[in-house]
Amino acid sequence: MTADLRAWLVEAGKAGELQEVQGASWDLEIGALSQVNYRRSSPKALLFDSIPGYAEGLRVLSGSVSNPRLLGSVLGLGWDQTDESLMDELVTGPGQWTTRAPEFKVTTVGDGPLLSNVDGKPDIDLLKFPVPRWHEGDGGRYIGTGCAVVTRDYDTGRINLGAYRMQVQDDGRSASVNIEAGKHGAQHLRRWFAAEGRAPIAVTLGMHPAYLIAAGVEVPSDVDEYEYVGAMLGSPVSTVNGQVTGLPLPHDAEIALEGWVTPDNVRPEGPFGEWTGYYSGSREPILTIDVERVYHRDDPILLGAPPGKPPHDYSYMRTVMKSALITDALKRTGLPGLRGVWAHEAGGGRSLLIVSVEQRYPGHARQAAYLAAQLPNAAYMNRFTIVVDSDVNPRDLGEVMWAACGRCDPQTDIEIMKRTWGSRVDPLTLPGALAFNSRAVIDACRPYERLADFPVVAESSEELVADVRRRWPEVAG
Repeated sequence: MTADLRAWLVEAGKAGELQEVQGASWDLEIGALSQVNYRRSSPKALLFDSIPGYAEGLRVLSGSVSNPRLLGSVLGLGWDQTDESLMDELVTGPGQWTTRAPEFKVTTVGDGPLLSNVDGKPDIDLLKFPVPRWHEGDGGRYIGTGCAVVTRDYDTGRINLGAYRMQVQDDGRSASVNIEAGKHGAQHLRRWFAAEGRAPIAVTLGMHPAYLIAAGVEVPSDVDEYEYVGAMLGSPVSTVNGQVTGLPLPHDAEIALEGWVTPDNVRPEGPFGEWTGYYSGSREPILTIDVERVYHRDDPILLGAPPGKPPHDYSYMRTVMKSALITDALKRTGLPGLRGVWAHEAGGGRSLLIVSVEQRYPGHARQAAYLAAQLPNAAYMNRFTIVVDSDVNPRDLGEVMWAACGRCDPQTDIEIMKRTWGSRVDPLTLPGALAFNSRAVIDACRPYERLADFPVVAESSEELVADVRRRWPEVAG
């Protein structure tokens, strides 16, 4: 499967999943229309063109992974996926991608569409592209929402892709990159700072959404993320090396930049409408890239993935991918009786995690909850981990809360984990405070010692329901 964005857009159009929008302004209108789109029953990928103040052909894409058909296609699983079929396909997918990633070595090429146009100093101008101001309360124009920030491990040379918000600074000459301290990219930068006083950095800003998926989920730190994308797509990706830093960039990307970051090159940043559903303003100046090169194709497409109050651009993707990754990770721990996992979109795919188990021994439910709450794939900004019995659908919050109301005794079944991995974008994090959080582990399972005599659920049997549905289809309709 090719990793070219334009080829994928042709497929999306044929599948009826692409909608072109003409004449929307970069200033709020693209963001507002994107929000309206996400809240449709079946969002589309939106391709904005004829943006006022910019030449036709300078485009912005949003909503690229906002429904199961789009996400399934990006993952190479075809255009006919549903929530259920995606999860069935992905039960083993992420684990296999991690294991098989070394089989998909990156091909380095000397040229590619990305190098069609190369700008260096003093001609750097990021505002030559129609960078949106996505939300009314944003403190500027954000070029990095659907981006993949490229960093290299100083000691191993391994490449990481991370999705971090990036605000245009200095009238288009630079961009800040807001990386949470615990992320792999931040760890890379700190090691480079300690060793050499500066760190190389590159960013692809328009590319096939598969790179956005890899950048937006927690791929293990010992896996090269370009190889991970290759395993995901079933074909190695091709990259070109940046002319300044040597960092690899997808050869067929739409827009990319590279340069250097140093600890003292910082700018005020934000506020920005974040995935928590609240505006987040940086409480300290943020690392800013000294941009040395900007690369772009002719008539480039900027990939947007603006967050906000869920549902937002990538909340569906994160929910599905995190659910699959956490399912795989829990299975790898040897936890028995696992029946389902869902990282709910209401919590941005992070803060509300439901785990369903078939209880097999005393303490089994609590064990599942504690494991899930602190897995590397789940620990960041988790706030509520709820474990339910196997008769409860973890995707259905109505069922989950029904189980909590009847099977959870708050006095004995809710425990609090303190000083866990939080975030600066958490609306509860106080100015100047370290980004800790706490999380509730909620056991909403029937008490193990009462499994045999716990009250029976008052609903018709599956057999009886199937019989009446068959006999009275006009009611079942």
